[in-house]
Order: sequence, then structure tokens, then C-alpha cells
Amino acid sequence: MKVIFPKETQQSIVQLLSPNYDTPEASSLSFLLLEYVFGWTQTSIIINSAHTPTAEEEELLDTSITRLQNNEPIQYIMEVADFYSRSFHVNEHVLIPRQETESLIQFIKEYQPWTQVKIADIGTGSGCIPCTLYHEIDASEIHAYDISTDALAVAEQNIQSLGCQIQLHKIDILNESLAESNFDIIISNPPYVLESEKKSMHANVLIHEPHLALFVKDENPLLFYSEIAKQGQHALKKGGLLFFEINERYAIETAEMLLSKGYTKTRIFQDIHGKDRFVSGELS
Repeated sequence: MKVIFPKETQQSIVQLLSPNYDTPEASSLSFLLLEYVFGWTQTSIIINSAHTPTAEEEELLDTSITRLQNNEPIQYIMEVADFYSRSFHVNEHVLIPRQETESLIQFIKEYQPWTQVKIADIGTGSGCIPCTLYHEIDASEIHAYDISTDALAVAEQNIQSLGCQIQLHKIDILNESLAESNFDIIISNPPYVLESEKKSMHANVLIHEPHLALFVKDENPLLFYSEIAKQGQHALKKGGLLFFEINERYAIETAEMLLSKGYTKTRIFQDIHGKDRFVSGELS
């Protein structure tokens, strides 16, 4: 029977991934992959005890390496992504939760004290934002919306696994109105990457993540923000708040758009990289 050793296997994976990834990233991916396939920690790899893999383990390892060589994100291979210290189920139907978006959660938490607030998340994807807010602030009612049935299925799985009480809705926000109202907070991380920005994107994002959740036409970069702000005029309570994740190129334009639609106290927040990534406004 075939016997493998963790340390040599890890080094072999790094070599196989080296044409596609720099050495530190290939090394990081190799450790994640070995934990996923065999349950090996970095400590067990250092100990380097012999292991006889099952046929299923061999097949999973080979398939996963091939998928990584094809620039598929490791999160889709493992079907899990970490966000705000919680694990979320993900697949090709939803965007992988970004570390930058964790800053949006933090900004909302610190914006003011929250008590029994009603929340809407538009374009929920994996449900990482509403599920996190369910556990992080005092919310009485949370609604999450998406145009994709497949994305809503992923969100439902995360809602169940994380013990959340969140109502899911299928909606095309550009052509349908929110049925609910009286929200204290509306949040959205809608498509904001311009079609013209595709050429500068990493292959793992461009090839594998859902374009429906990523891209907006160059001629109307604020398409989703403008419509959500318009609907917020009726769906938010007076004094209710909008929080947007945005394209850094349009922070000022987004804030000005909110002002033009009757929102005040607009604020621009930066992400962990110092880029203008979030805009908020209060319905006056």
C-alpha cells in the first residue's frame, strides 16, 4: 500500500502550485489543503509520521490540487470561508466573504448603540452580513434579499448552521420594491466592479466568482446604490440609516447621491487597506 509523509507531501504541493502562486501563498494553500483532506495540522506535518491514504483521500487531494492549478479559490474547494470569526458555507453561487467587509460590520457596531433594530441586507449572497449582525448587535428583526435562488439556498444553510433568525426574500431590486418597511438599517454590498475593471482582476475571482454579484456597467456605476437609496426613502424609518460597501473610485459621488435623495450626515469610511470603501447616510 502507498505510504506518504506529511512534510514531503506539503513540499510537493508547493512545487505543483508554484507556476500559479508565489511561494508564501502556495505554502499557505498547501497547509489548508492538507488539513482539509487529511485533517493534518501544521504540528502533525512537522512531526511527519507516515500515513497510508485511502482511495478517497488520494482522489480528493488530486482533484483539489488540479482545481487550485486552475485558479479556483480554496474556499470553493473546501466550501467554507471565515468571516468575523465564524465559518460560512460558500460555493460558486456566492461571493467569498472579504476581510474588508468585516470593517463594515465593525463600523455599524460602533456607529451608535443599537437596541431592537430592524435590519435589511440587500444582495445578501452567503448571508455573512446579516448572520454576523444577528450575533453582534441587538436586532429584533432581520430580512435578507437576493436575486439568486442559488445564493439564497447558501444563505439559508448558513442561517441554520449559525442559529440565526433571518427572513429570506428573492427580489430583483432594480425592478421590484421591498415589501417590508420601517427599517432602522438598510445595508448593501451590491455589484460595484466596473466592466472595464475586469482586465485588472485576478483570475481566481474573474473566472470563478459569480459575475452577477460583481459587475456593473461603466456608464452607470451607481445603478444599485441609487435604486436602493430611492427605496430607502420609503422603507426606512425617519432617522434610519443606509450603509453601503462601494467602489473606492465613487465614494464622493455616492455620498453626493445620498444627499440629493434626502439623506444627511453622510460619512465615508475606509477599509483595512486605507481605501474609501463604505458610505453611510441618515434619512432626514
